[in-house]
Amino acid sequence: MLKSIEISTAKNQELIDITDRIKQILKDSGIKQGICIVYVPHTTAGVLINENYDSNLCEDIIRKLNDVIPLHDNYKHDRVDSNAHSHIKASLIGPSEIIIIKNNELQLGRWQGIALAEFDGPRKRKIFVKIIKG
Repeated sequence: MLKSIEISTAKNQELIDITDRIKQILKDSGIKQGICIVYVPHTTAGVLINENYDSNLCEDIIRKLNDVIPLHDNYKHDRVDSNAHSHIKASLIGPSEIIIIKNNELQLGRWQGIALAEFDGPRKRKIFVKIIKG
């Protein structure tokens, strides 16, 4: 089963918790066992799994990424559209995550959540969710 959702991001860089949306897609599918793939088809966004309890962690992740990959650092790609940093960050985070499904529940850890990582917003982002029965 393949579904998609759209998210309108509000900031240039942000992490948006999408866990509840993914859980609803899984619930609606009725699939009890298998895997769930969450994928973004964008070169300046990514998907990650991390703590979703403390929103300060999201800010910390973006701040540290900006320390390592500054917004402007004489990137050659910036001559095209001034967003090289966002491509580099998205490459490090990655475009997808795979989560095991057991008893129609995502097997996330106690504090884990799934987040869309926006590095070149605000934009409208599409997220594909593929649930494979297994």
